[in-house]
Amino acid sequence: MDVFVFVANVFLMRLLTGQFIGLFSQVSAEDATAKLALGLTLLAMWILPAAGAVLKRWHFHQRLKAQGLTAEAAETNLAGCLFNPIFYFCLNLVITSAIVASLGEVLMGRRGLDTATVFIPLIFSGLILTIVQTYLIYSYFSPPKKPPQSKFLLSPQSEDLGDICLFLNMILFQVFWNMLTFADLGHPSSLLEFGGRLFFLSFIALLIYFPPRMFYLAEDINRPRTWLTMLLANSPVIIRVLIGSGSNSMTGW
Repeated sequence: MDVFVFVANVFLMRLLTGQFIGLFSQVSAEDATAKLALGLTLLAMWILPAAGAVLKRWHFHQRLKAQGLTAEAAETNLAGCLFNPIFYFCLNLVITSAIVASLGEVLMGRRGLDTATVFIPLIFSGLILTIVQTYLIYSYFSPPKKPPQSKFLLSPQSEDLGDICLFLNMILFQVFWNMLTFADLGHPSSLLEFGGRLFFLSFIALLIYFPPRMFYLAEDINRPRTWLTMLLANSPVIIRVLIGSGSNSMTGW
């Protein structure tokens, strides 16, 4: 998957990211179609991880059990940081707010959305649904106490569909992550600026890059090859942010 992401970053992702940036420009210009498209994209980013977690949970733990492993065996201090539900919950609150703002305005109009009797229930509903969504996502890492009642969730097709959901979610997040490559950054002028960029990149990665990847890292976090391929896949973003592309000299080094 990381090899695919690297190839996509080189040949496709930048083009796709440019299209999304154009979409944001159209949203700023009050284009109703663009607002609908953005709202549906954000809604997909909100639904896909929870759907994938529910569809794959039983199969994930059955596979670990067959290998004589448990999800807890893969837990490390690094996993505890990267898989922290606080990061995901905060991110999903932002996504929920953006969904309400974009789709709400398209469906009810700005005046209707600004009405307290509409806006306040939407906000509280979004908060409750985000709590439920976060719970469903993080239940993925806990072994189910009994098999699911649905026959479909026990079938191989359930895991295949879950894989598709998680992969599409990862691609959508990757597009937003790749927006960093469009930043007009020159070369860092000092070690302090370089350190600031590194901190910024790490913080954004915790919010945008790692949340959709945690389903994959749940099984692969302890494999050095995984981290090498992740580094390769994201080298365009890392180089662009840390090194920049401008012509200003690094006189402070």
